[in-house]
Amino acid sequence: MSRTRASVITVPAFVDAGNQVRHFFGTRRHAMGLGLEVGIPRRGIPGAASSSWTLSVKQVHGTEVLVLDRALAQTDRFIGGWDALVTDQPGIMLAVRTADCVPILIHDPKHRVVAAIHAGWRGTVAGIVHKTLALLESRFGSCLEHVRISIGPSAGVCCYEVDEPVLDRLSQEFSGLNNVVRTREGGKAHLDLKALVKEQAQALGVPPKSITTVNLCTICHEDLFFSYRRERKVNGTMASAIGLQ
Repeated sequence: MSRTRASVITVPAFVDAGNQVRHFFGTRRHAMGLGLEVGIPRRGIPGAASSSWTLSVKQVHGTEVLVLDRALAQTDRFIGGWDALVTDQPGIMLAVRTADCVPILIHDPKHRVVAAIHAGWRGTVAGIVHKTLALLESRFGSCLEHVRISIGPSAGVCCYEVDEPVLDRLSQEFSGLNNVVRTREGGKAHLDLKALVKEQAQALGVPPKSITTVNLCTICHEDLFFSYRRERKVNGTMASAIGLQ
């Protein structure tokens, strides 16, 4: 179960980690006051400690992962495209921006490393979750049995209709299609993107009990979230972030 604090959503899995991490899944109300600039670190955003840097980068629906293994500075600029960020440095909040895609926050409490992933259907099918978790293992020594994952608000299976080209791509890359696609009235196919992310993580060895999901649909809840599908354009994005204290 998630907890709503003013304009952000938090999950017990990370709150119960004590003082190791700060995190949040943002709402449209929270997004209004952030003012994050792509690729430029910023201090003092709502939901983060005033002394923390927060970094958001250009997202391209791919599988590239940016690793931050040093402290940030005011003059740092990150020019390029990444859909996941990883760090073992305290005082850095890793932020991803979404408006129907899935924000995924990861914490390894044993090796003190965190990650944030932006996962649309393209990046998910291409392996962004697999690549990020594999990097945690190879670069930071993480054991996936100890990793905690939280899947944030995104387009839900209730509203996320997909067409044949998407289904064809999914069937080529994912054997458990029937577990994540539902047929609705009129034979229309709806994708459960959160379930797809969860199945991929479990297949790699993350225990089901270590994966939590915020079961809110960004398309349904106009009062809480921006939605590209509902609004037919980008009116705004929510920011979700995680960082070591």
